[in-house]
Amino acid sequence: MNPQLKIFLVSKSPRRRQLLEEMGICFEVLHTNINETYPKGLSPVEIAEYLSQLKLTSVNFSEYLENAIFISCDTIVVLNEIIMGKPKTEEEAVFMLQQLSGKTHQVISGLTVATAKEMTTQHCITEVSFKNLLKKEIEYYVKHYQPYDKAGAYGIQEWIGLIGATSIKGCFYNVMGLPTALLWKMLDNFKINNVN
Repeated sequence: MNPQLKIFLVSKSPRRRQLLEEMGICFEVLHTNINETYPKGLSPVEIAEYLSQLKLTSVNFSEYLENAIFISCDTIVVLNEIIMGKPKTEEEAVFMLQQLSGKTHQVISGLTVATAKEMTTQHCITEVSFKNLLKKEIEYYVKHYQPYDKAGAYGIQEWIGLIGATSIKGCFYNVMGLPTALLWKMLDNFKINNVN
């Protein structure tokens, strides 16, 4: 990755920061506070892409160098076409995990890479299957890990993923919140097309 590039991650997620660091990418974090609402009638893929673009509306591109690159991502959990957001309470978290228990769901990320001149958005879909989770396992996880900042009420890299995930089809890191292989491809395309 070209060290001359200035890259910004528009996200509050510690997991996305960790994954970018592990990719060897030098970046700065821009915090954003947006109301994550979306128009009715969108498909799950369209919702994830819309929300990833929405996060960039808080960026004033004119304040940055022309070749600065901005990354934003939004990840949703979908079970039978129903979107499972971030739980607000312990009861909600337990309920969500009970719904995911013994089933296969989709984790969909919308990923946007942008400069002042151009914006590209793509998506990544991973299928995750859980075993039949015991209620005591769900309650233990929620009590000790408090997954209130996680869509679907779980982190695949945490205890519940270690003991409960039976199959992952697609990008594992997408389930953590950042489809890293897709991001690398998109950054490489931007470097070729817009910076060099």
